[in-house]
Amino acid sequence: MTIPLAERMSRLGTETAFAVSLEAAEWAAKGHKVYPFHLGDINILTPRSVMDGAIQAMEGGKTGYCPTAGIPELREALAENIGRSHKMKLSATNVAIQPGGKPSIAKFLLGTMDPGAKVLYPNPGFPIYESQIEFHGGVGVPYGFVEGDEGFELDMDAIRKGLAGGAKLLIYNNYHNPTGASSPKAEMEELARLCVENNVYVLSDEAYFDVRYDVEPTSIAGLPGMAERTCILYTFSKKFAMTGWRCGAMIGPPDFIKLVANMNVNDESCTNHFVQYGALAGLRASDEEPQKILATLKERRDALVPALNAIPGIKCYRPDTTFYLFPNVTGALERKGFKDTDELRKAALRETGLSFCTRVHFGRRLPTETQHYIRLAYSGINVDQIHEAMDLFAAFLK
Repeated sequence: MTIPLAERMSRLGTETAFAVSLEAAEWAAKGHKVYPFHLGDINILTPRSVMDGAIQAMEGGKTGYCPTAGIPELREALAENIGRSHKMKLSATNVAIQPGGKPSIAKFLLGTMDPGAKVLYPNPGFPIYESQIEFHGGVGVPYGFVEGDEGFELDMDAIRKGLAGGAKLLIYNNYHNPTGASSPKAEMEELARLCVENNVYVLSDEAYFDVRYDVEPTSIAGLPGMAERTCILYTFSKKFAMTGWRCGAMIGPPDFIKLVANMNVNDESCTNHFVQYGALAGLRASDEEPQKILATLKERRDALVPALNAIPGIKCYRPDTTFYLFPNVTGALERKGFKDTDELRKAALRETGLSFCTRVHFGRRLPTETQHYIRLAYSGINVDQIHEAMDLFAAFLK
């Protein structure tokens, strides 16, 4: 007997990086060495302060249900932390704790998007945007990126076209996965101006807000007219190397946050109780441990970028944020005679052990695209392995 499925299930996508991860695991299980550039997981230990906070909470009996919007202490601490970094006036009423970053995507869309509504979203981008928009009956309007002098830039023409076509919702992932793009001041201000003029509501995905190496991060939510129309997706996963702990938050206008808390009741009741105390301990501790994580990631970036650029046919920016690189491999593809990046990816795994994602793992290719890209995550691989892997990759592409 086959269980009959709802029509919407045909519209549910996935995070295809996990499929690449499975291929790599199967290759490793056959005795081959694998260099893991595929997943944005972090092979760095969660800070001691976070672990001690969670352990103490468990030993103190914090193993049951807790308030659906999150424990008050964490909401208050996060409001203070985000208020300071974003130059905003926030309180606990602006914060609803979530079991990770992803739930904020679905809950923002459920709370703002009627079936048939148009939503601007980055493509290439985190594939769950596209999946959740379509799953819940919305119409995804993708906007891409163009190669600038120093990094990837928003395709503002595509955004303006989407707004002219009636889109009233925008997903904006500054400090961007997979390209590592970060908006300069003028670009962010222009985007904010368009949102205010067109009465657009924004989900600002700030998963990598604290993974910025050289300058202080900024948020569109802190610009004039944006606080009342922006929800921030926050996660503890990156700054505190807590990918598996599943703790995050949505931060936004209090009336909307009340609705999000009600969605929490319907979905998961509450975020894990003692994990929230671990996150709280991390926020209250000094920045010494997160800065060590950041320094390690920066060292890896600085090893990987020049090694990629030394390979004929590859061009790679040196982004000052995230732990991803999105090199243009069009020339290498042509030199080797591969028909597409997936053929390159599979051959690289088989012949060198390098495992990475390609552009197609981050949304459907846009009709205007002519260049070819792969994505390498350096959050889960050490510097010595990076050097070893790049020697093999260079020889493979020679």
